[in-house]
Amino acid sequence: MTLAPFADTGKAASRRRASESISKLLLVAGIVLAALCEAIASTVLSVARLDMSGDLYATSDEFSLLNVGYTAAKLAFFVLSPWLMYRLSAQTCIRAATGLLTISCGLAALTSDLDFQIALRLFQGMTGGVVLVCGQTILLTAFNKNDQPIIQAVFAMGAVVAPTTLAPSVQGWLVETLSWDWVFLLIVPTGVVSTLCLSLVRIEDDTTSIGNGFDWVGFSLFGAAAFCLTFVLGQGNRWDWLEEPFIVNLILLGCSALVLFALHQGRSQATTALLDLSVFRNQDFAFGFLASFAAGFALFGSAYVIPSFAVSILKMTATEAGLLLLPSSGMFVCSLFLTAFLVRKVNLPPVITVPLGILIFMTTMWMLSGSNADSGPQDMMPAILLRGLGLGFLFLSITLITLVGLPNSIAAHGVALFNVGRQMGGLLGVAFLETLIHNQTALNKTILASHLLPGRIEVSERLASLTSLLIARGVEASTASRAAIRMIGQELVYQASVIAFDTAFMTIAFFFCVAAPVLVVSKIFISKISSGNLDNT
Repeated sequence: MTLAPFADTGKAASRRRASESISKLLLVAGIVLAALCEAIASTVLSVARLDMSGDLYATSDEFSLLNVGYTAAKLAFFVLSPWLMYRLSAQTCIRAATGLLTISCGLAALTSDLDFQIALRLFQGMTGGVVLVCGQTILLTAFNKNDQPIIQAVFAMGAVVAPTTLAPSVQGWLVETLSWDWVFLLIVPTGVVSTLCLSLVRIEDDTTSIGNGFDWVGFSLFGAAAFCLTFVLGQGNRWDWLEEPFIVNLILLGCSALVLFALHQGRSQATTALLDLSVFRNQDFAFGFLASFAAGFALFGSAYVIPSFAVSILKMTATEAGLLLLPSSGMFVCSLFLTAFLVRKVNLPPVITVPLGILIFMTTMWMLSGSNADSGPQDMMPAILLRGLGLGFLFLSITLITLVGLPNSIAAHGVALFNVGRQMGGLLGVAFLETLIHNQTALNKTILASHLLPGRIEVSERLASLTSLLIARGVEASTASRAAIRMIGQELVYQASVIAFDTAFMTIAFFFCVAAPVLVVSKIFISKISSGNLDNT
């Protein structure tokens, strides 16, 4: 008779554990799907640019506002998200942001009005920034430290893997098979499922309401800096950078606003500042914040160069270029979970896999630097697979180093700054590589053209061969001669572009030759400063 209560208690405990497991599963699924929605929304313009600009009757400058507005709003709301979480609770923020992101993407699929699309992109950037910061913060605080390697690996699938490998291939297929509005429509069912999962979960250890008001000065300064620097990095090459006074003024304004924001936050009290900069006193976070720039440069830079090479040089379609990166997502995921296993089960320090990831990624870029017009997907695939492997080792380790050791009270601030660092590193990487390819192509054209002298035997023979070929195909002699000259000019531009892309691949590899020692020195320097502060206390 006395065993029944214990049996009932055991059953109740078993049901409670099962309920907690289901709640955690729903929580992770909801946050990862929300991050996936943001990933699709953030990359839609890279694939659907031509189709959307035609339907919206937008010029190149007008269409650029869609991307600039999204990214600037996303950066601004990275910074605002901690304040929102403390005011409204993380649970409220993640649910509302996911639902509003879903609705705004659904509306974007239904309109061809440019002004309305710009407003929707701003709104999508705001909600996307909240989704990423709130989602990752919740995962950091809701699960214990031992579970973080697996949890962060799963989160990275939606926040990092999807926008750089999975989303472009799916979007390319949708745009070529159906139309660009289907990319936005794809977000709707995903967002609905995510919102449903999040609505079924109650986050017990939630943030509480603190603070005395909203820091309008700090938010205005960072918002101005975000817009100016995003515009400069996104459109600087189109305006020839410092040759245009307008760009110079934006650089000065953006940098000044950013410096003033940092000074303002440093002087503000913890209860009124948008960001708690005391997070930089954690030496692991300080190092990881610097590393996030390098990681963002590598991730987004390579994600820009490889498809661009495939489309410009290999003449692939948008779908084929997207599918070229798709196999690397599998290796990316495998290395994420392999890193998680090594950290959790083998107790390997996360910092150990960072040099391995850097070395693999450098090898990948070196292999791709030998690509040419005759290269096919099968020639590039080994390097692309290695890229995914290296990025997995690199990104999860940097995330664990940077965020897992933070106290729950400042975790949201750390996540916000970590995302800002990665996003700015990515913007800088894409801007630098775009400018490098443009300038190198012009330089290579000049160098190659200097060898195409009319008196050279090779040039004369090539012209005669092309002219004869065109005449044999029914072209008049005078027309064939001019066409042969144009064909040689086109081939010159083509070869100049091939060399420029190879230079870009090699530059990414060389970037880590510089960045790796800088990060090592920074790690030592930060450790010495932290040790000195501890000794003084």
